[in-house]
Amino acid sequence: MLVSVIIPVRNRAYFLKEALESVLAQTYRPLEIIVVDDASTDDTPYVVSRYPVIYHRMRRRGGPAAARNRGIRISRGELLAFLDSDDLWLPSKVALQVAYLRDHPEAVAVQPEEIWVKKGRRIRPRGKHRKPHGFFFHRAVKLCLISPSGVMIRRRVLEEIGLFDEEFPVCEDYELWLRLAARYPVHLLPFPLVVKRGGHPDQLSRLPGLDLWRLKALAKILRDPVLTPEMRILALVEARRKGEIFLRGARKHGNLRGALEAVKILRSLQLFPPALP
Repeated sequence: MLVSVIIPVRNRAYFLKEALESVLAQTYRPLEIIVVDDASTDDTPYVVSRYPVIYHRMRRRGGPAAARNRGIRISRGELLAFLDSDDLWLPSKVALQVAYLRDHPEAVAVQPEEIWVKKGRRIRPRGKHRKPHGFFFHRAVKLCLISPSGVMIRRRVLEEIGLFDEEFPVCEDYELWLRLAARYPVHLLPFPLVVKRGGHPDQLSRLPGLDLWRLKALAKILRDPVLTPEMRILALVEARRKGEIFLRGARKHGNLRGALEAVKILRSLQLFPPALP
């Protein structure tokens, strides 16, 4: 089976070389490697030119959702895998996932555990970050527990549930995985095959106000007719919690515009926020 590997990148030439080499070192073939350059202004085109990959450069910056979607649309593989430009794969990652999906035709997505490295030092993830196996919508509403750099997914599933929502400049993965977890189990290889590197200043996950976008994702999934009554309750409870967290931070930092937007969403869900101290 052809595996399409999609690598979105924005001004990460200093990481991209290692990411590409970790893909080229995979024991599995055939691979189709697609690098989508989100209008970088650094040496990314030069770095990519040294490797046998498909290179697509976006004319203007669109964000990670748009970059991944562009890669999906020009890819040909039955199986899709994503790699963030600052992460790495161990050599057997693709081979083990393909073998698992061949042996489990009912599975639509599979991911491995990860090795976490922050500022060059390995760290141990907290228990709540342990990857789940099976149906886990009850956990998916709380945390983004599917790693874009780890998951391998069948193309037909994204054709069914839709691609990344390009209206989300951040938390686009959280939003998509809510749609996936509401419909399907996600399978787990219980050993690490991905090195997830963090702690650098340009990480989008370090930006303030992410809970507003998570609240928007929950409001969106609550409009999805596939949700059971139990799922709706879980999503509503988490929407209220994330809304209150964001409102406290918005008040502290004087983010009136964000606070008004959060209140509007909470009221649309009939989750009237309490007066904050």
